[in-house]
Amino acid sequence: MKIAVLPGDGIGPEIVAQAVNVLTGLNLNLEMTEAPIGGAGYEAAGDPLPDATLKLAKEADAVLLGAVGDWKYDKLERHLRPERGLLRIRKELNLFANLRPALLYPELASASTLKPEVVSGLDIMIVRELTGDIYFGQPRGISTLENGEREGINTMRYSESEIKRIGRVAFEIAMKRNKKVCSVDKANVLETTELWRQVMIELSKEYPEVELSHMYVDNAAMQLIRAPKQFDVMVTGNIFGDILSDEASMLTGSIGMLPSASLDANNKGMYEPSHGSAPDIAGKNIANPLATILSAAMMLRYTFNDEANATRIESAVKKALADGYRTADIYTEGTKKVTCSEMGEAVLSALKS
Repeated sequence: MKIAVLPGDGIGPEIVAQAVNVLTGLNLNLEMTEAPIGGAGYEAAGDPLPDATLKLAKEADAVLLGAVGDWKYDKLERHLRPERGLLRIRKELNLFANLRPALLYPELASASTLKPEVVSGLDIMIVRELTGDIYFGQPRGISTLENGEREGINTMRYSESEIKRIGRVAFEIAMKRNKKVCSVDKANVLETTELWRQVMIELSKEYPEVELSHMYVDNAAMQLIRAPKQFDVMVTGNIFGDILSDEASMLTGSIGMLPSASLDANNKGMYEPSHGSAPDIAGKNIANPLATILSAAMMLRYTFNDEANATRIESAVKKALADGYRTADIYTEGTKKVTCSEMGEAVLSALKS
């Protein structure tokens, strides 16, 4: 099993190191090769996605990614910024389906900013389309009008086939859960998402056991805070999914707890935490590695079809939390505040026990 390991920037190398240690502790036949991406890619090769990194990612069975981005690169030309490397690798690998589970561990109910009775038992899967929408639509850019005023242009586009394939992923996941899909759109004002809703309704006829509902994105954002447990599987486009999944992550106590998987049509995937590179705490050994470790578990489940070892990792995370270990972002009085590496060691110890 070949894994391309791309630590990236900021806290990326710290959190990825802990996930690699956990994977190594499983004693599986894994071949893990490291390469730079993002700002690290720019520093190494003048490109946020160096050719050698892309080649490695294409040849690997799966990709384990840390995070990209740093304020010091904000003045670079747009195509050289770290985030462009992330968007490009998603497009190059055709990773159209982004899975972001928002699961609240009982031990972290008090770490959420919402009342325990609102979030206890939370278990949502957000399915986000990842290679289309306004982030990739053409035309785009900044131009100057005849009167000298500047104008920014981005284009929201979705084809019927793009909508259908992400919808199918959501329905298939729902069949293995509670058979409920909420499709999030803005069909009252955006023709792109009017088509989205039409296609979802048509597709739902292939899954008569699944209850399909629809919700405008602004209401969905409110409902995630008001009554999040009403949702099981949510499916939506790229920009809405980007925002809603980050919102959902805070229901779990910290974005540092939210893993993700980005899959192609054959379940080859790139696995990464949902949070960013956090350059303000990089190198301090205080970041939460659990989202990255849980992303490694998702890799075993979705790409390598190894449910047993995926469950082993998730159980080890649960044990570390049950034993009271907490990084700074999820620390509450009466628990044990630990560093990034100490949390990784706690998970590894639980795995071996």
